[in-house]
Amino acid sequence: MNRLVSRSYRGFAAAMAGFVAALVLLPSAAQAAPAGPTQLTAADQALLDGVRMAGLWEIPAGQMAAEKGKRQRVRDIGAEIAKQHVELDQLAVEAANKLGAQMPNEPNADQKQWLKEMQTSSGDRFDQTFVTRLRAAHGAIFPVIGAVRASTRDPVVRKLADEANKFVGDHMTMLESTGLVRYNELPPPALPVTQDDSVLARARANAGPVAPVNSTIIWVVLLAALATGAIATIRVFRR
Repeated sequence: MNRLVSRSYRGFAAAMAGFVAALVLLPSAAQAAPAGPTQLTAADQALLDGVRMAGLWEIPAGQMAAEKGKRQRVRDIGAEIAKQHVELDQLAVEAANKLGAQMPNEPNADQKQWLKEMQTSSGDRFDQTFVTRLRAAHGAIFPVIGAVRASTRDPVVRKLADEANKFVGDHMTMLESTGLVRYNELPPPALPVTQDDSVLARARANAGPVAPVNSTIIWVVLLAALATGAIATIRVFRR
């Protein structure tokens, strides 16, 4: 199971790095012309893609848990998570249609592998794999949703982030209620709260005394630190 969790964290690190890269590459046009129509940024698109892809693999994962979970609690949670992801997926599709955005239609390679692991496992092993995979996935995307929610200028994306935040929080609580979450194997926070002030202070210092700090610069510094911490954590787990 340690190997299973380690592989999971490597996948999540790559996903987190992708989201952070999207946030770093926010189009400068949106900053230069705030009075004009809101444009869909790379970060907005990353949230749409992330919510969509979560549903593409967690719906079948939840359905599998409802059918083959050993514990009744796992079966109940699997059914509920699958049901709620159908609803969240519909919200993401509706948001993308309003924005004229394209979204993926199938899970990525890591997500397909996780589904395969569940298909080939049973009993206690299935229950543990299901809870471990989904809890780690929800924990990885949770801070990303908050970052996009705080930075987006689009009301449609903002509303989707609010909805996704509620679903992800509820799903983590449900998964933790099984008693199968191995908290000691979860990675520590990549950017502890106690470090926020110092990171912001460095961002302001680097900006100089003349110009105020642009909000994008602050998010770039914070999220770059988040990605660096996540990658460092993965390396520790790999060793």
